[in-house]
Amino acid sequence: LLNNGCLCCVLRGDLQETLRDLYVKRRNGDIIDFTRVIIETTGLADPAPVMQTLMTDELLQENYRLDCVVTLADAVNGIEQLDTMEEPVKQAALADRIVITKSDLADEATTAKLEARLRILNPLAPIKRSINGEIDLAFLIDVGLRNVKGKLEDIERWMGEPDEHGHRHSHDSKIKSFTLRYSDPLSWQLFSQTMEVLSALRGSDMLRVKGLVNVEGHKGPMVVQGVQHLFHPPVELQAWPSNDHSTRIVFITRGIPKETVANLFSAI
Repeated sequence: LLNNGCLCCVLRGDLQETLRDLYVKRRNGDIIDFTRVIIETTGLADPAPVMQTLMTDELLQENYRLDCVVTLADAVNGIEQLDTMEEPVKQAALADRIVITKSDLADEATTAKLEARLRILNPLAPIKRSINGEIDLAFLIDVGLRNVKGKLEDIERWMGEPDEHGHRHSHDSKIKSFTLRYSDPLSWQLFSQTMEVLSALRGSDMLRVKGLVNVEGHKGPMVVQGVQHLFHPPVELQAWPSNDHSTRIVFITRGIPKETVANLFSAI
């Protein structure tokens, strides 16, 4: 429990200090030798600042790894919340996993409607329903990339590329999910310049970016991931996990169409 009881972007310093303190106490044997930390925010929290904290704090980067973002969607009230508030929409769009709660209290039609709406907002995230508050733990852990020796199944699970054919005809949301692919190796300098321009112009609307980049002169792909205008330091995998060496970058955006991003890449 943080002192200020809040995980908003203004007061996230408490989160940094708490995680650092936990690591020091663990190292000194003052507390249990834990292997995971679960951060539970308030229902109206914006997950982006928490993710950015873990991505930008160098000390935390050395000792912690963001595994996944789990969003809970209330089967009874979820549709109304998505219709009337911005935070639930962003929570759903940023999630790696979505769990529909209270499905035992809502009728099947209402739950199915919510699930369909969530798939429009985030076609990347697998969705499961909890029954009486219970969910298979394996659904929620070991989602992120764990090391530079990424296996194909690990990377595919982490990337979660959207089914763009099914998503293309969804017009009731500003949230867009799409993948850019390039078969030829890219200049890291030009790729970085493109992302910097995109971040400067529309950073607040680039909700999440993650992908593998085939960089000229490198043996393995470069793993890139960002939340809005902040990006995690890129990590080079030791080797490609499959024979597919194409650059593929998944974007989850708010009001930015695929054509805009593709045109910027082409121009630069």
